[in-house]
Amino acid sequence: MDRLYHVLVFIHIFSAILGMGPGFILTIIPKTATNLIELRHSYTIRHRLHIFVMIGGTLLLISGLLMGAIRPYLFQMGWYVTSLALFLVALAMGPTILKKYSTPIKQLLASATGEKIPEEYYRLSKLLYGAEHLENFIFIIIITLMILKPF
Repeated sequence: MDRLYHVLVFIHIFSAILGMGPGFILTIIPKTATNLIELRHSYTIRHRLHIFVMIGGTLLLISGLLMGAIRPYLFQMGWYVTSLALFLVALAMGPTILKKYSTPIKQLLASATGEKIPEEYYRLSKLLYGAEHLENFIFIIIITLMILKPF
């Protein structure tokens, strides 16, 4: 069982890099766009990177729960339970808050014409990026808890 646990730890760490790494830069990519064509392209890149975030996030959850199943005392550790709860909150943000803010941007980018970025985009993106920054902050807390195991 120890060998399986160590394999799961490896998968868990690798998944964190694969899933969370790209997630931290998703807000940066569109900020360099100077026209509508570049902005649309940046959202295409964001979408492709988000696939890595989803795969990594799924592997994180599965490997973390399997480690808890192998070592049930983890469910009594505050850092583990708090990390799991925060991860579930962050996971729930995707289909709720993030979708709510990203859908109007997708519609705007699909219907906009010309080369100029519509002014409405800046207002909408501010809401989306605020939610994404909150989610990234949650992930920073989770990573900190996983490293320090303070309680």
